[in-house]
Amino acid sequence: LKATNGGRPPLEGDVITDAREDFDRMTNSAVVSMSMNAEGSKIWEQLTRENIGRCVAIVLDDQVYSFPVVNTEISGGNSQISGNFTPEEAKDLANVLKSGKMAASVKIVQEDIIGPSLGQEAIQSGIISFIFALVLLMVYMISMYGVTPGLVANLGLVLNMFFTMGILASFQAVLTLSGIAGLVLSLGIAVDANVLIYERAKEELRLGKNLKNAITDGYKNAFSAIFDSNLTSLITGLILFFFGTGPIKGFATTLMIGIAMSFFTAVFLTRLIYERGLEKNWLTHPKINFLGARKTGYIVCAVLVVIGVISFGIKGLSKGIDFSGGRNYVVRFQEPVNTQEIANLLKPYFEGSSLSVITIGGENQVRVSTNYRIAENDDAIDKEIEMKLYDGLKSMLGGKTLDQFKSDNIMSIQKVGPSIAEDITIGAIWAVILSLIAIALYILLRFRDISFSAGTLVSLAFDTVIIISFYSLFYGLLPFSMEIDQSFIAAILTVIGYSVNDKVVVFDRVREVIGLYPKRDRYLVINEALNSTLARTISTSLSTAIVLLCIFILGGDTIRSF
Repeated sequence: LKATNGGRPPLEGDVITDAREDFDRMTNSAVVSMSMNAEGSKIWEQLTRENIGRCVAIVLDDQVYSFPVVNTEISGGNSQISGNFTPEEAKDLANVLKSGKMAASVKIVQEDIIGPSLGQEAIQSGIISFIFALVLLMVYMISMYGVTPGLVANLGLVLNMFFTMGILASFQAVLTLSGIAGLVLSLGIAVDANVLIYERAKEELRLGKNLKNAITDGYKNAFSAIFDSNLTSLITGLILFFFGTGPIKGFATTLMIGIAMSFFTAVFLTRLIYERGLEKNWLTHPKINFLGARKTGYIVCAVLVVIGVISFGIKGLSKGIDFSGGRNYVVRFQEPVNTQEIANLLKPYFEGSSLSVITIGGENQVRVSTNYRIAENDDAIDKEIEMKLYDGLKSMLGGKTLDQFKSDNIMSIQKVGPSIAEDITIGAIWAVILSLIAIALYILLRFRDISFSAGTLVSLAFDTVIIISFYSLFYGLLPFSMEIDQSFIAAILTVIGYSVNDKVVVFDRVREVIGLYPKRDRYLVINEALNSTLARTISTSLSTAIVLLCIFILGGDTIRSF
């Protein structure tokens, strides 16, 4: 159909009310179903009646995405577009039709291009880290709690993984590397619930109860702590989901599903098969005077905060392009290279712009970051930068052409415009602040004690400051990337969720003891609560450390900072 009214098409995207991928059972092929509003339906009926046998072009931002033939007059505004589409092609076309409703043209503000070899390596490293984490956690549970209880807990881990993957499959979710990280971390959360139940059941056994009653009371007494700790983790997951972008949303989705499944498997399924175990007596009766050492703890914490603030003021942070805007190019060479040498070769080509070169993924692979002309949105600039990289590195490429360099040596490209970088920065700050406030309010609502809520808020803020201080102190000194990016913010929020878990368990024990002995001195009550939950705290921390160590060593550079 030809354009009218000075180049405007007969119908624009604002008349489309819905467009979706569909399936035609008559032809057994994917199609696109499209609906229009009343005004569009009338025009569409006339246009199709007058143009049977001719093509209608679907155009977005001056690009033709499809041009189906009009087979018959279409009334009512409901149309079906066919053309031997694959499901992916049908979904893409439906998205184009829905995008046509937007008043503004589409502008790319963030773009990631990952080469097939680097993508395959990332998938393999993520899967390997997941398998190692699962195996090590299984060995850990058996060594800590004995063969039978350990195997029961391990069955819970396998079921948790099975249900999580099943739910992701039912949602037709795409499992990204960030999603794999969320899956790995959810294993640690699943262990946490089992550890809580074991430790409470062991305490009931030490009170002289028989095994059946000890298990029953162990589940009963651990339930509130498990519920609270899982809910606070879900709060951080929700904040990650709503404030994060693509990869972070994938991580948050997988993590939240894993949390829900770990609660289900630990609280309901494993209870059906617990019959024996809980014989080990590690840290049975600790008598550590935690509160007696609180002044020393305050001094140490204050010193760490002061050091961090000084480093932050003098040295600052190494901002990734997520927060500064720019382009990242991962370049691989045949032989090990020196980052300083590469930086010296490239600096003349990027004068007046920032340029950094770090090793990533091995001594023969580097990441070149620059904000060269990032405010301009022109494909020609991307080609210009690739040409500058080629000219600067030509002496190290063994006579390769520009096309060979782009296909063989450039493993991935990432671009973040300045506007989206500002949005990400503001969103990240709000995500951390809202996470702290939301958890503090939940603690206040749950325990009805302002001291618990205030203490939680201060301690979580301390945890956050210490992590940021560590990144400020050691970036450029440690042999891996320590940039502040979206993965860093995801990690901060995850740490907040993990940190509050221990506090909830202690608070729950304090509330329980006060309920039994309301006149007992608070000093003694808090010390007793800390000591009685110490085994759980250490066991959970070790199991989580096992998971994170697997991610750090085997997960690849993409998620190592997390």
